[in-house]
Amino acid sequence: MASGEIVQDQFLQSVLLASTQARQKCLDLVDSAERSAVPASQSLPSDTKLRLSQQLRQLNGDLGSLREASRESILEVRGTKQSTAEARQEIDRLHLQLQNLYYEERHLRGEISACDSYDHQYQQLPLIPVEEFLNLQPDQSQSDERSLMFARINHELAEREALEQRRQELLKRKQGLIADNKKRKDDLASLDKDLETFIDAAKPIQKLFEKQY
Repeated sequence: MASGEIVQDQFLQSVLLASTQARQKCLDLVDSAERSAVPASQSLPSDTKLRLSQQLRQLNGDLGSLREASRESILEVRGTKQSTAEARQEIDRLHLQLQNLYYEERHLRGEISACDSYDHQYQQLPLIPVEEFLNLQPDQSQSDERSLMFARINHELAEREALEQRRQELLKRKQGLIADNKKRKDDLASLDKDLETFIDAAKPIQKLFEKQY
């Protein structure tokens, strides 16, 4: 795979292009020098020296620009690495938050499932059937299931409170009757005692009459 296909950043692509061009100029300069080579005892023609000197200056200029671009690219790569590290940290943080949300979701689903399957006490209340309740309170016919259940429980509560009040009234009446019966028994017992006292007191008179008659 070519380096241009790997590097997508435009600045780095320009650096690679400059590097390629500088390399090619180096090769051209070496090739020109080899073609212009003369024996050590001879000197190069002036035009050849001028041409090679121009190529060398251009190459040095390109190499200087390449070094500057290389420094800039290094700084940019460092900045990119820093940005990448910060982005990775942010991704890790978001991933951790997402995992926590997944955990919380599973926990809440478990709680909801437990609540749905929980055997609530109100489900065991001996409530009157829905049809009978709606006959008593037709205004609840459009209520949803939750509101209807609350209404039935409140109705059952009112009925039980009324029965409890009636029970208390009957209990008070019973206690009153018990108190009246006790008083009457006490009165009868006192009367019996008075009769026995009267009879005992009348016995001497009865014996007197028995002797005379």
